[in-house]
Amino acid sequence: MRSDCHVCRSEGFEVHARVKVSLNGKSILATLNTTQDGLLKPGEVSLSNYAWELLDAKENEEVFLSHPKPLQSLSLVRAKVYGNELATHEIQHIIEDIAKGRYSDIHIATFISACAGGRLSHREIIDLTKAMVNMGQQITWPNTMVVDKHCVGGLPGNRTTLIIVPIVAAFGLIIPKTSSRAITSPAGTADTMETLAPVDLSINDIQRVIEQEGGCVVWGGAVQLSPADDILIRVERAIELDSEGQLIASVLSKKIAAGSTHIAIDIPFGPTAKIRSLNQAEKIKSLFECVAATLGTRVAISITDGSQPVGRGIGPALEAKDVLAVLQNTPDAPNDLRERALTLAGTIIEFSPDVKEGEGKAIATKLLDEGKAWQKFQAICKAQGELREPPSAKFTHPITAKGKGRIVNINNRQLSRVAKLAGAPFDSAAGVVLHTPLQTTVEKDQPLFTIHADSKGELNYALSLVLEDPNIIQLEAYT
Repeated sequence: MRSDCHVCRSEGFEVHARVKVSLNGKSILATLNTTQDGLLKPGEVSLSNYAWELLDAKENEEVFLSHPKPLQSLSLVRAKVYGNELATHEIQHIIEDIAKGRYSDIHIATFISACAGGRLSHREIIDLTKAMVNMGQQITWPNTMVVDKHCVGGLPGNRTTLIIVPIVAAFGLIIPKTSSRAITSPAGTADTMETLAPVDLSINDIQRVIEQEGGCVVWGGAVQLSPADDILIRVERAIELDSEGQLIASVLSKKIAAGSTHIAIDIPFGPTAKIRSLNQAEKIKSLFECVAATLGTRVAISITDGSQPVGRGIGPALEAKDVLAVLQNTPDAPNDLRERALTLAGTIIEFSPDVKEGEGKAIATKLLDEGKAWQKFQAICKAQGELREPPSAKFTHPITAKGKGRIVNINNRQLSRVAKLAGAPFDSAAGVVLHTPLQTTVEKDQPLFTIHADSKGELNYALSLVLEDPNIIQLEAYT
């Protein structure tokens, strides 16, 4: 709206105020932005494309603007800011208001920040998980065992899911994998899968694919499983904050809503991963086990090496190419990605009562080596819509070694930032290809990694970070 609009002035609407907008018998809560440059005439308002579609708006229609009802739950958020523990019904109230779009992004960011830093108790995490499940749709399956897998993230290129799902489905277990898009990383599992097959499936379509193939890899946000979590993730992405308590609630709420009964969870840790220390990884493992047990879900948790990226590609299409190389058993397939996927797939297979402990990985390896996992992956992609070729970037630029040496440290966070500045995940072909994992010996001018971008501007933007931080890949010199 215009800042000098008579409605703005008489109602006291200010920038970022929440305003109820009503049209054609429909209403939404919108965040107000104002303009003074003549973009709007007196008495005119404009809407985002999203709001326009929700209200089924047409040009020159009249809208009714009013103050929304006061949000009582905001007092509970303020209480959390000051360190108070929230009751079960108070958490439910907050999550309901978030899921129904009553909070502005500022309110949501305040809630996220108030819960960060270990300020959620075990009971609050359990209540948060339950509240997030209860606010969305839930999928039920006729099977008594429904398996799933999740990685807490923070490790570039760790795209094991797309290998695990076809292995597990080929074995005969049901694995309806609902995945997230990137929060603070250059690619989420859904972003990578989308370069190979459609991921925006309805619940009916997910059930059809599972009935047909036993497994799927879809975007959870498309089916309103734990919708409050999708809203929280969108704001977490903007402020680059992913707290431990909300991480637990986010993962388990999505899995429980998807009908999963048995979940394998990968927690990578390393000095520049999301989880920095073994102590922190053990703490998160304990939290997962406590909350899952309370909610009647079985988890098998692996604490893994997060000291460097997994595979070569960092970015949706580049990671997809690594996945295809592993599934197709090509000679140049990244072995670290293959081995990590096989280990986790083996853990899931051992959920089966017919498999003894320690036998899972051998079964998974056989399914991969014999091509059955690749056949199943092709079938899953076709059932989801089509199997397509991941795109390639228009521009590439290698970053080379300044001298001879051995790779002694890789900064996961900075390498991820380079990939993001190059355009990932929004440009699916953008990202980074790592050529030199830890302990690699290199010669002067040998490529360390290559930046991929779809525009020169984004390529230069990524290169500017490399110039600022030349030790993203650290060498120990030798003569």
